[in-house]
Amino acid sequence: MLLKTPHWRQTPPAIFPVTLGFMGLGLAWRNAADVLPLPREIGDLLLGVSTPFFLFFLVFYLAKLAARPAVLLDDVKAPPARAGIAALAMSMMLLAAVLLPFNIGVSQVWWTGVILQILASIVVVYAMWKDPPKSRQFTPFQYLTFVGLIVGPVAGIPLGYVTESYILAYLSMASFVIITLGYGRKLIQVRPPVPLRPTLVIVLAPISLFALCFGQLHVDLLFTLFYWATWPVALVLLALGLWLTKGGWTPVWGAFTFPIATFTNVQVMGVTKGYGAFASAGIYAGLVVGTPLILYIVYRATKAWTTGELARKSGAATA
Repeated sequence: MLLKTPHWRQTPPAIFPVTLGFMGLGLAWRNAADVLPLPREIGDLLLGVSTPFFLFFLVFYLAKLAARPAVLLDDVKAPPARAGIAALAMSMMLLAAVLLPFNIGVSQVWWTGVILQILASIVVVYAMWKDPPKSRQFTPFQYLTFVGLIVGPVAGIPLGYVTESYILAYLSMASFVIITLGYGRKLIQVRPPVPLRPTLVIVLAPISLFALCFGQLHVDLLFTLFYWATWPVALVLLALGLWLTKGGWTPVWGAFTFPIATFTNVQVMGVTKGYGAFASAGIYAGLVVGTPLILYIVYRATKAWTTGELARKSGAATA
């Protein structure tokens, strides 16, 4: 049954991790075609669909904010929605990478994404400060909020923002270490409930992005470290696949999308760095696993949005 409230007034932040992964998949196919005998048209097609997909929901969310700006503070009361707001900003930074070959306002798009990510972090810090002390715990969602700036160098370095990319990388690394240590300690004591198990996959995204960043910056030691860290993490998560998906589809499945896409993209860089057949196998594995899974999640999230299920299950506020 469709919602009586207009959809745009209930636009859920939970859609933005999906838009982020959708565009990441398109970039993975486009980049993979540069190093392997794969049709570039698949990447172009995916980017041609995922970009307006993101912009469609971005316009809706901006309309929601324009109708009632305070709705943002209502949205960020829940950790999944906080991650969604961060994913919106990350999607904007990734959009700059999508637009690089066309050179259409790329710098402006990139800076918009960086500024939005900083603002998202400030809003989430405020929301966490308003939380009861007992609820201020480490979660994988915080990787998107406080480590999300690491998406910036993907387009920032080709744009010539090298110094800025160094700053974003090391700020993100500091946050990554703090969150990983904090959540790792919590994970030893308490396992995530079934509905939140997919969030464990998020950790693969920053590891892959650090590898991409330092590979572009030619910091070979750190690239090597993070590149080889992606493999055991990815293999463990793959082995846990049935355990992670035991609860069936929920809006939290958006957590699967971007990590798989970034893993695939870092394998493309691995080929250019001389890792040969090993990295090529990683590309094929990422595309074989990621393409149907991400497209399925895009389909389910879109379907859930049209019925209002996505807004309801993710706790989205109404403008």
